[in-house]
Amino acid sequence: MRVVYVLPLVMILLLGVFSILQLEKVGSGGGVDKLPSVLIDRPVPDFDLPPIQGRDQGWGSKDLLGQVTLVNIFGSWCVACQQEHPYLVTIKSRDLVKIYGIDWREKTPEAGPAWLKRYGDPYHRVGDDPKSHAAIAFGVTGAPESFIVDKKGVIRHKHTGPITPEVWAKELWPVIQQLKKEKVE
Repeated sequence: MRVVYVLPLVMILLLGVFSILQLEKVGSGGGVDKLPSVLIDRPVPDFDLPPIQGRDQGWGSKDLLGQVTLVNIFGSWCVACQQEHPYLVTIKSRDLVKIYGIDWREKTPEAGPAWLKRYGDPYHRVGDDPKSHAAIAFGVTGAPESFIVDKKGVIRHKHTGPITPEVWAKELWPVIQQLKKEKVE
């Protein structure tokens, strides 16, 4: 067999193996979902969001002051958001931290509220972000993304990708617990 015929096949196989390894790395929390945020240790950007359809109150950056919170950017169109959603409902049912939602770029104003009605609503408040104003302010690259905000309104941690029981136990909950212990000066 000639090398000219075998070399492309070998290259394709190597590329396939490399791609599979990268996907496994991303899925295990060690890949592109660890993109850093320039907002870590900086105040939450100033914004005000209107409520989603069916809610009386939206929310804004000032609502995060005085408490440790989890800000979650989601959309009913987002497959990974569907994956994390049951665990967000669990977090709310255990009253571990208030979760503020940003419903990002829905196709229709009814989509997000209908999705929350169907699958459960883990959010203390949900704001509508159809034109990505808040998402851009947070530097969001995709959904879901979550931010832990301290009592002073400072972003202390960012997680890109779905929140799973493992992510919660190893990454998010320890940060939240530590921040809840800190006194506001």
